[in-house]
Amino acid sequence: MRYPTLLLAAAIQLLPLTAVAQVATPNVPRMGSASQLDAAPSPSSVWTLTAALQRSENVNPLIAARLARLAAAEGARQDAGALFNANPELTLERTRRNLAGTEPDRYREWSAGISQQIEIAGQRGHRRNAADAELRALQMEIEALRREQRSEVARRFYRVLALQARLNVETRAAKLFEASAAAVEKRRAAGEDTRLDANVALVEAERARNQLAIVSEQLSEARAELAVPLQLPPGELPTVAGDLTAAPLRYAERELLATASTQPNQQALASREVAAQARLALERAGRYPDVTLGVSMGREGPLSAREKLTTVTLSVPLPLFKHNASAIGAARADLEQATVERTAAQRNGPAQIHALWMKLSSLRERIQRLQDVVMPALARNEELSRRSRQAGQIGLLEQLTADRQAVDARRDLIEAQLDYQETRLALETAAGWSAQP
Repeated sequence: MRYPTLLLAAAIQLLPLTAVAQVATPNVPRMGSASQLDAAPSPSSVWTLTAALQRSENVNPLIAARLARLAAAEGARQDAGALFNANPELTLERTRRNLAGTEPDRYREWSAGISQQIEIAGQRGHRRNAADAELRALQMEIEALRREQRSEVARRFYRVLALQARLNVETRAAKLFEASAAAVEKRRAAGEDTRLDANVALVEAERARNQLAIVSEQLSEARAELAVPLQLPPGELPTVAGDLTAAPLRYAERELLATASTQPNQQALASREVAAQARLALERAGRYPDVTLGVSMGREGPLSAREKLTTVTLSVPLPLFKHNASAIGAARADLEQATVERTAAQRNGPAQIHALWMKLSSLRERIQRLQDVVMPALARNEELSRRSRQAGQIGLLEQLTADRQAVDARRDLIEAQLDYQETRLALETAAGWSAQP
């Protein structure tokens, strides 16, 4: 049985399905200087990865909130560097005396003094070390958060890009199976095909429409997720342009493992541990009492016997009942927790990098096989199916199977490329790779 109309529709619709997995958009604006990067594309234009990353970094509320904490950390560091932890205390005293007796007398006395509390156990150095480490940890956390946000924006960007490619595939597939169903229906009406053939073609067309609707819904959700870090107005969903192709890597596994120990997260945890150690030393030094040294001058006595006084005072509280044990215990617990977190991160980091590297290598091989073996084989199948249909050697089911294989292979390639990009981003984030996603 021959189906020339169905064959022609299948041949026309399947030609674009063997193209390389790439989304090309004409007239995409190129981002140039920093001032151009700061300006967001208009709602009708297309977002590139560079523009999306720049926009998200400028308007990200999480980064802005963490940057606001820098002022507090810098203020604590400035206070910790003060010569004394407490301000000096100035005292002024004026006394009016009335002497009762045979010769009443009235005179005034005054005194002025200054006192300063002095730490004697090196608390100033411990406090300064803790503040420096806290500031360093916060700076590293901000850098780590910035890289994580860039990776997340890039992940959402590639997901939108992949779903746009999937939408093109599903649109072509829907047109292909709709054309096939229409051709078979005409042949059935003419008595050349059976009702079974028409029903099979109709089911395939409806399945293609359903898949197209699903991908459209997923694309809308992905675009809405990408609009969140870009801080776009409600109702403005971004459209992206880019390339899903697995480009050659700029690093090897040993380079990633070497940079893992110096990534911002690791440095932040190490600084937190240093700060916890300094706080523990500070609390231990707090067991030693602070010395208060004072100097005062004044005049006392009646006018006939005026005295000029200079007084030096030294006061030391006796640590008989409290020894700062609760604060020392809390500081020790903080130090142990910081040590455990840093040790766990150092142990889990290389293992995670190795696992992601192995997955990335497997995905690269999968993509290579799909591009070098599957896609060329499908192109040959198109030619073979065309000749076989012309010779009447295959029927509708065989033709639909060939069409479905072409669509499924294109889906597999796009999904593998998306999985590759997401795995690459996760790997670079885990290793602290500082290059642009």
